[in-house]
Amino acid sequence: MTFTAQILTLYPEMFPGPLGTSLAGRALAEGKWACDTFNPRDFATDKHKSVDDTPAGGGAGMVLRADVMAATLDHAVERMAEQLRSPRAQSRDDGLDADVSTSLDTNGSKSVRAEPVEASLPADMRTSTSSGQTDRSDPGHYSTSSGSTDSGPAVHTSTGSARTALPANNPPILAMTPRGKPLTQARVREIAAGPGVTLICGRFEGFDERLFDARDIEEVSIGDYVLSGGEMGALVLLDACIRLLPGVMGASSSGDDESFEHGILEYPQYTRPQIWEGRIIPDILRSGDHAKIAAWRKQRAEEDTRLRRPDLWERHRDAPDQSPSGAQGKDKDKE
Repeated sequence: MTFTAQILTLYPEMFPGPLGTSLAGRALAEGKWACDTFNPRDFATDKHKSVDDTPAGGGAGMVLRADVMAATLDHAVERMAEQLRSPRAQSRDDGLDADVSTSLDTNGSKSVRAEPVEASLPADMRTSTSSGQTDRSDPGHYSTSSGSTDSGPAVHTSTGSARTALPANNPPILAMTPRGKPLTQARVREIAAGPGVTLICGRFEGFDERLFDARDIEEVSIGDYVLSGGEMGALVLLDACIRLLPGVMGASSSGDDESFEHGILEYPQYTRPQIWEGRIIPDILRSGDHAKIAAWRKQRAEEDTRLRRPDLWERHRDAPDQSPSGAQGKDKDKE
C-alpha cells in the first residue's frame, strides 16, 4: 500500500517542496508515497475564514482555534480511512508508472500522488458555494462511510474528559510542536512501517490545548529550538520516513550503519583522493582487513558518541541489548 502523508497546514504550497526532488521525489513519482494537504482555512465557518484568535488570559500572538483545527483533522482522518478501505489501494511493490498528478478536492485540499485520488466528501462535509461558508456536522466524532459513528474507545485525559480515539487501524496523528516529545529514529521506523501519517503544522502561539484533550494526537518535536511554523518539522519527519520505505534507498542495508541505528553516532567516512591537503585516509581503511576495519569503525563510533553526544552514550550503555531504532543491537563492552 502506498504510504500516505496527510498534512494540515495554512501553507499547502510548501508541500511536497524539497520532497519532490531526489530520492523522495522519485519515490513520489513511482507511487511509493503520496502527499495530501488540508488547509484549515477551508474549514473555517465565518466569512473571514478565521483560524485563530487571541489567547485566553491575555498575552502576545494568536492561538489556533480548536474547533477549526478539529474540523480539518476529522475530515483528514475520514479521508485516510476511505483510502485504506478503497479497493484501489495498491501494494508498494506494484511499481506504479503513472506520472505524478496534483488534484484538488471540494475543500481545496491538495493531493500529490502517482495516481489521482477519488476526492469525494460525505454530504454533511461539503462546502456550500452559495454562502461561502461550510456546513459541517459535529466534529467530535469520526464518521464511517456507512453514516454510523465510529469514534473508537473513549480515552480519558488528565482533566477527566473523554478523548475521541482514532478509528481502528488508522495511521497516527502527529502535531509538530516544541512542546512535544523528541522525535527518534525508533519512532520514525514505526511510522514508516505503517500505511501513512497525518501531520498537523502549528503556527503563531500554537494550538488551543483542548484540541489535544479531545483528539488522539501525538505531540512531537524535532529539536530544542523554535521555528516559524510546523511545516519545516513536518518535512524533516517525512524525509526521515520516506527514505526507509521499501525500494527508496536501493539496497536494503543502505541505512544499517547510520547514526542512531544502533544507539550511537556513525563512524567517520572517507573517500578518494587518498591524500588531500596533506591529510591521509587512515591506514586501517586501506588495509583490506574487514575484521579490523569493522573493529576500528565500532571504536570510532563509540568514541565520537562519548565526546559529542554524552546523552546518547548514556542511553546506549543503559540498554545494551536494544538499539533506539528498534533493531536488536550487538553486545556492547562493559566499562
